[in-house]
Amino acid sequence: MKKWKTAISTRKNNELFIRGVRHLDLVERSDFIASLFLLWRGTLPSANEKTMFEAILVSAIEHGIDVPSSVASRIAVSTGNQMNSALASGILALGRRHGGAIEGAALLLQSGEAPDEIVRRIISSKEKIPGFGHRLYKEKDPRAEALFLRAQKIGFFGVFAKKAHDIKTALERASAKILPINIDGAMAALLLELGFDPRILWGIFIFARTAGLIAHAQEELDETGVYRHLDEEDIEYTGK
Repeated sequence: MKKWKTAISTRKNNELFIRGVRHLDLVERSDFIASLFLLWRGTLPSANEKTMFEAILVSAIEHGIDVPSSVASRIAVSTGNQMNSALASGILALGRRHGGAIEGAALLLQSGEAPDEIVRRIISSKEKIPGFGHRLYKEKDPRAEALFLRAQKIGFFGVFAKKAHDIKTALERASAKILPINIDGAMAALLLELGFDPRILWGIFIFARTAGLIAHAQEELDETGVYRHLDEEDIEYTGK
């Protein structure tokens, strides 16, 4: 049978090494954010890389009780499940319309297509452009704005962040509508600036949002005897 290969971690003399760094050295001298960066990108971050990466994670940790992932986590708890089921339910509620646009946005930003070409192609196909527009934030997504401002201050507003803004300009010119860069688009641009592979970006978003799901599940666990369900007035029967 072909051997499994990994460059993530190994043991030598009963000690664990992660990406070539002794695990106990990370425990003694590093921190959680830097260790995540090491796991996912392969090297420990510089001070500015760590600052930018941490801001990105914080921007996605929570977005309210009413979003599908929070609702799903709470419903799972209300029917008698524990934390693991709540988190699994919340994560499975994330999808293309809820947190899942980050990878598509990154692939657009990484492509060789010019902003005008991207907009022309997507408008002609009548698809939604990943990373742009938001149901709540019609003019600007404050989370994206805050991330880009932080990026400008510490030197991470590079080619991908600029391309995201160029796509926004082209999109608004073509559609005559204000379509802000949303949190998915901002995270995609700035994680690309940090050198991350587009294929793991959704995983990074899910990791950050799981922190909020834990809080919602914990709060729901404190509710005794509550069974979450739709009320009759929320249901409209359309059958025969």
